[in-house]
Amino acid sequence: MDTPQILFDVTDHVATITLNRPEAMNALAGDMRERLLDGLTGYAADNDVRCVVITGAGRAFCAGGDIAAMARWQADSDTSVLESHLGTVEKVVTLLRGMPQPVIAAVNGPAAGGGMNLALACDMRLGCEKTLFSESFVKIGLIPDWGGFDSLVRLVGAAKAMELMMTGERISAEEAHRLGLLNQLYPLDTFHDQVRAFAERLAAGPPQALAAIKRGIQGPAGAPLTAALDFEHRNQAQLILSPDAREGMQAFLEKRPPQFGKT
Repeated sequence: MDTPQILFDVTDHVATITLNRPEAMNALAGDMRERLLDGLTGYAADNDVRCVVITGAGRAFCAGGDIAAMARWQADSDTSVLESHLGTVEKVVTLLRGMPQPVIAAVNGPAAGGGMNLALACDMRLGCEKTLFSESFVKIGLIPDWGGFDSLVRLVGAAKAMELMMTGERISAEEAHRLGLLNQLYPLDTFHDQVRAFAERLAAGPPQALAAIKRGIQGPAGAPLTAALDFEHRNQAQLILSPDAREGMQAFLEKRPPQFGKT
């Protein structure tokens, strides 16, 4: 029986998606993009899932696309498979941005090309000393995909994004943390435990409020202040009457930990 190329698990309201081609640094091949989309689609609609973690098996997060397959498409002068993959990628990135749960990339090692931009498409990124980023597309004569032109510019600004995309240089874990590509940088020996603790902390939060925060943050870059104020007004007026807000305030008054997510 073939080993699954993507592993899915839900434990204590945290869904973990593991890219599982460690022998190829988890490069995306075959139907991995479609399976990732299917898994995320299911989790997005599952009220029992309160946080999603994407990570890689072995020593890498994801090395991007399968270059050997790309070379075969070149030899045949056939872009049909590539265009199909790009269509799926667009759906994955759109879903990562739009699904209500917070999505964490646990970047356990190198993340290059599409692997880097998959991580950037997530809401937050947690790393360790083995984390390494590279917009390596330019090294094979291509441009970034997986939404990199939007996410990288949002995170580091236009000039730095231009530099990283045009040079394809490697970004160490420390530099990635300094630039804001990584939210947290953990020691390797405690990485998985600390990622789990971070995810469980989010999973214990109020789902409706976290979803609203995500929508507010993901709003159009450069939107006017009036748009932000309108968003805050509409959502706050709805959330204050939600079960989670009632529980949160009652727990505060009773000096006890809140139990969010119960209706």
